[in-house]
Amino acid sequence: MPPRTNPLKLNPLQLKTLTLIQELGRLIGQPAPEEAEGSLLVDQFPHAHGNHFHMGDAVVSTSDANGLANPAVWVALERKGLIKSQFPRALVLTPEGVGYDTGLADKILHRSDH
Repeated sequence: MPPRTNPLKLNPLQLKTLTLIQELGRLIGQPAPEEAEGSLLVDQFPHAHGNHFHMGDAVVSTSDANGLANPAVWVALERKGLIKSQFPRALVLTPEGVGYDTGLADKILHRSDH
């Protein structure tokens, strides 16, 4: 049987937020001291200009990033074991969070085709 899509039943805002956190972890995450191997500390968050912001080579709509500033989203992701929150300053992306397939990266991380 194939693996279940979204086994933790994250809602759309939680999925979008986790997708962005995973990308931040990939771009700027540092190994998290005193955490499980594969955990990443994320302590910098993008600032929007107009209706978007940049993450590496991707552009993200601010409407897809509401959860980055929403403490309830961070609490839900922490409760499900995907992050360890230090809201609003930082978070630790757990190995489970790193590996969780949200299926949204291609939908919310808009990359140039050239």
